[in-house]
Amino acid sequence: MFGKKGVTAEQVRDALRVVIDPDLHRDIVTLGFVKDIAIQGADVAVTIELTTPACPVKDRLRREAEAAVQGLPGVGAVSITMTAQVRRGPGAPAEPAANPIPGVRNTIAVTSGKGGVGKSTVAANLAMALAQSGAATGLLDADVYGPSVPTMFGVPAEEKPYVNERQLIEPIEREGLKLMSIGFLVERDAAMIMRGPMLAKYVQDALARVDWGELDYLVIDLPPGTGDVQLTLSQTIPLTGAVVVTTPQQVALADVRRAVTMCEKLNVPILGIVENMSDPVGPDGQRQPMFGHGGGRAAAAEWGCYFLGEVHLDPRVPVSGDAGLPLVAAQPEAPGAARFVELAGALASRLSVLHLASEGQAATPTLRIVD
Repeated sequence: MFGKKGVTAEQVRDALRVVIDPDLHRDIVTLGFVKDIAIQGADVAVTIELTTPACPVKDRLRREAEAAVQGLPGVGAVSITMTAQVRRGPGAPAEPAANPIPGVRNTIAVTSGKGGVGKSTVAANLAMALAQSGAATGLLDADVYGPSVPTMFGVPAEEKPYVNERQLIEPIEREGLKLMSIGFLVERDAAMIMRGPMLAKYVQDALARVDWGELDYLVIDLPPGTGDVQLTLSQTIPLTGAVVVTTPQQVALADVRRAVTMCEKLNVPILGIVENMSDPVGPDGQRQPMFGHGGGRAAAAEWGCYFLGEVHLDPRVPVSGDAGLPLVAAQPEAPGAARFVELAGALASRLSVLHLASEGQAATPTLRIVD
């Protein structure tokens, strides 16, 4: 579209070629992110569509785009509108016959080689951070023996999911996040004694019989270790990938090895490794020796995996979860909450790179360390 005088849409498009996505290493015009250019007189409005609302460099791209357009001779006011359209995970069929959750674009399994590493806390905060970014997000509590979602999201025992007119279970919602847990369906204090076929049936029902609707991301909190739930899940739906949670100690390498090996055998891509409970950082910016740090980074290097980053010890994290709302929503200004938001952005960016690589629009991603 041409303005009455001066700059043209083609000139604006060419100017925007200097804006490079740091993860995809290509300009936003070539990537197809520039969706609309409107010119009225000397004023220019541009719409840029990213691959995720959780893009960690969204503000940077907006600033660079505005500066690039503003630098053209004769341009007046510049308006940059950022939107997002999340891509469907590589290899995920949209047909119900091949995929019981065709409305879900990406399925992210959060796993660990052993219990006690804060896997559920990481899953809950990552899911909440993705939801708060504007992405349609769900959280499935598949940790059958130790469901934590009811407690972490303050769902009282009397609040139960209901069956809608389509005979599907409506997930419970908190802060815009859709939730499903076996803890919603059984007595909270009941001991879960389930054999393999029963576990498989719960996982299958939690996917096919829950009305997840249209979701950009479904985060799945798996039980620790390797077992029937992991196997059933990988056989029931096409998993986009897995996030492996570990603790800082070097001894954790063995546990990461088990989780990574399991994913490889099930053909589930490793999206990244998160080091939880890393040494806390004091007000002076210095680490306070506690549990150590570096195990997650070492594991990522050994296995050639993407290292998403560290989550430092913060007493507010478990306190907020016990109080019924993950830290990301309870205290968004807290450093720990900001860290989870950063990790969610890194995860969303990682998914975008994988999707575009599968479409031939980006190079196959390699190991990247996120500090």
